[in-house]
Formats: sequence, C-alpha cells, structure tokens
Amino acid sequence: MSAVDHIAGETFHGRRGSVENAFKYGIDYVLLDAEEAKPRAPWLFGRNRAGFLSLQDKDHGGPVKDGRGAAWAREVLAANGLTDVTDGKLMLLAQPRTLGHVFNPVSFWLAHDGPGRLRAVIAEVTNTFGDRHSYLCVHDDRRPITREDTLTAQKIFHVSPFQPIEGGYTFRFDIRNDRVGVWIDFSTGNEGLYATLTGKRQVLTTGAILRSALRRPLGARRVFALIHWQALVLWWKGASYRDRPEPPGHEVS
Repeated sequence: MSAVDHIAGETFHGRRGSVENAFKYGIDYVLLDAEEAKPRAPWLFGRNRAGFLSLQDKDHGGPVKDGRGAAWAREVLAANGLTDVTDGKLMLLAQPRTLGHVFNPVSFWLAHDGPGRLRAVIAEVTNTFGDRHSYLCVHDDRRPITREDTLTAQKIFHVSPFQPIEGGYTFRFDIRNDRVGVWIDFSTGNEGLYATLTGKRQVLTTGAILRSALRRPLGARRVFALIHWQALVLWWKGASYRDRPEPPGHEVS
C-alpha cells in the first residue's frame, strides 16, 4: 500500500506581450498511484469517497464529471503504442476536492516504465466553461523523460478568453521523491504565458490537511475565484476578450 503525497506548492503565471500581468499563489496538489483503490492516507482524505479532501475518479480521465480514472489513461497510452514502455506505475498529480468541491485547471497523469522512469505525461486541461482536452507529452523515440527535457504540443483548446488558441506549448517535468516541478510555456508571436507549479513532496498527514485548510480555505472555490479575479485584472488592463469556440472533437492530442 503506497501513501498519498501532498504538495503544498506555489504556482506562478506570467503573461507577456501587449498586456503584461503576473501573479503567484499558494496551491495544494496530491500525488498518488491512480490504480491503487485504497492508498495509505489520513481519515480526512477520501479516495472515491467523501472526505474533507478527496480525489475521485469521476473528476479525471474523460469528460468533466464523467471521468473513468486510470482506465481512461491506460487506454490513451495503449492507443498511442506506449503500453510496453508504460508498464510501471501510473500516478495522478491533481488538486483534490475540498468539502466536495473541485476545479482542476490542469492535472497530470504520470506514466512510468517498470524500473520507475517517467515515459509519458498526459496533461489534462479543464477550462472554466466546463470543457476539457488533454495533451500527450512523450518523446518521438519514447525514451525516458528527464528533468532537463522539454516536450512540445500545438495548442488547440480554448483555455482563457484573453488568449488565442493559436500557438504552442513547451512542457518540462521534474518529478522527484522529495519535490515536484512543472513548467509550461505558451507562445504565439509576441504574446505568451509562462506558468509553473513547484513544491516539496511529502506524505499527506492530518496536520498537513488542517494547515492547508487554514492557509487556503475553500480549496477549489478559491482557485475558481482567483481565476476570475485575474480575468477581471486583464480586462481592466485592456486585454482583448475572445468568445468561447467549440472544443476539439477529440479528447487527446
């Protein structure tokens, strides 16, 4: 039985171009073996059950509120010919539900090979309109992903009404036993956005849950509110608003 890990992290977003903006917030993520039904965790944490904090399969892997969890991620890996190099642990890095409420702008499925090397990452992106699209990050030759590597993807999914869909992402992942780092750089012409998630990785404890509740109350509702606050800041600064287009017809690119 493996433990659920807690990342009391920090996220930074920096917008560049004609309208600049930057902010930094504390944020809580959990990291767990997505295929373990009952991981070792405090009573206040629920795995596919209610809890002060919880992580539920229906929130991940497939349509919003109708996810299939790890089974979906395994199907994506198989459909892309990665089964033989992702036969190890499948981990999920995500913001947990807090008192039943959840919103994950981006979660990460981390697929490892038998010896434990990271081979593929599925970045699961959800916007505030209730749409979802995922980007499969893998080397063309399927070699392990190291902390020095960058992986790219063409952006095809509407995330922010203040940014175009056109452009590309560059991802970098540094997943260690004691620390987690994710860096995402979106660029299109002279415009762009740099986003990071960094923090220490420690076993989730009752004390950590209670401290998180005091430092960052309301969990997902707080995240949702902060996103809208920053949208208001961009509107005030004069950023152009774009209407929501129809999401892509396929789940993964």
